Amino acid sequence: MPASDTVLMVIDVQIDFLPGGPLAVKDGDAVIAPINKMMPRFSNIIAAQDWHPADHFSFAANHPGKSPFDVVESSYGPQTLWPVHAVQGTPGADFHPDLDLSRAELVVRKGFRRDIDSYSAFYENDRTTPTGLAGYLRERGFKRVVITGLATDYCVGFSTLDAAKLGFETHLALDACWGIDIDGSIGKMLDQMAALGVTITNSEAV
Repeated sequence: MPASDTVLMVIDVQIDFLPGGPLAVKDGDAVIAPINKMMPRFSNIIAAQDWHPADHFSFAANHPGKSPFDVVESSYGPQTLWPVHAVQGTPGADFHPDLDLSRAELVVRKGFRRDIDSYSAFYENDRTTPTGLAGYLRERGFKRVVITGLATDYCVGFSTLDAAKLGFETHLALDACWGIDIDGSIGKMLDQMAALGVTITNSEAV
């Protein structure tokens, strides 16, 4: 069993990011089995959930003449536009029903501010607005995080980098994550993690 000061983090395993969803990670549902298998070994589990208003700035549909994956300028720099996804209260924002989060102590919702997108579970994309997760972990006395979910090169990746930068001992269970991998983006993200001292491991070795 991992120590009591260790928490398992499950990032964005939501319907809209899984096969058939508008922003699906190919084969993303492959993370569910290893995550579920890990859960009984952890005393502490938290989850992160994309939770956008329908008029969110990052949706291409809210920018006339723009298409998904176009880039626009925002108050915090370039912003990729996405298909509408993870809208508050819709079925697509739900966690996959096969994912067993019955023991999760906390669900951190992110991206609910209309004008700021959010990849990391710790900060909005302006890199200054915190979600409150770091304070929660510190107040609970957690020192170590094990990260899983979707997608390795986006929300999992940025959450992992932030966890390490914030001083938590950070582990990535690579077989319990899945990525998009645009132009080698997974490899680049893993290199950034390694440079910050993140332990790249797998679900069996945690």
